[in-house]
Amino acid sequence: MQMTVCGAIFAGAQNTLQKQNIGAKGIITRSGGIIALYAGVGAAYQFSRDSAANLRQKDDTYNEAIGGFIGGMVLGLARRSIPFMLGGGAAVSVVMATWNYTSGAAPRLFEEQSYEDEVERREALKKQRRRPIQETIDQLGEGRGIYAPGYAERRRERLLKKYGIDVGAVQGAETN
Repeated sequence: MQMTVCGAIFAGAQNTLQKQNIGAKGIITRSGGIIALYAGVGAAYQFSRDSAANLRQKDDTYNEAIGGFIGGMVLGLARRSIPFMLGGGAAVSVVMATWNYTSGAAPRLFEEQSYEDEVERREALKKQRRRPIQETIDQLGEGRGIYAPGYAERRRERLLKKYGIDVGAVQGAETN
């Protein structure tokens, strides 16, 4: 979908730069092939990348290379040239695999990467940033599973004062 939008933008720019003024419909009539080409490249890339990841049961750089090669071959289909298909496939494959391998930026290539599990990382962040219970109660109030010490007695007094119902210790909420 994103590639189709990019194709439409390029088609609009190309239509604007034409000498003949055809109007807005010229984006489709004159430059519709560019939109279709971009849509085909995006669809072929994404389909082959996801299929490779599914069949190989791995999410790594090779999936990007496979998807890039198939997407680049679609460029050669428009030119109707096998050498252009292979060259375009190889070029797009190298670019996409390199981009994925470097995580999108070459300067980060030499950074030390930790491969710990994402869940463990988030749990560690939660433990680092855990708030004291009193701060949480001050901000949110009691209830919804958050109770300060002495809540049962305060609840009992509140119900007795407001409704005249004495809630015994058996019926009282949690004991902290």
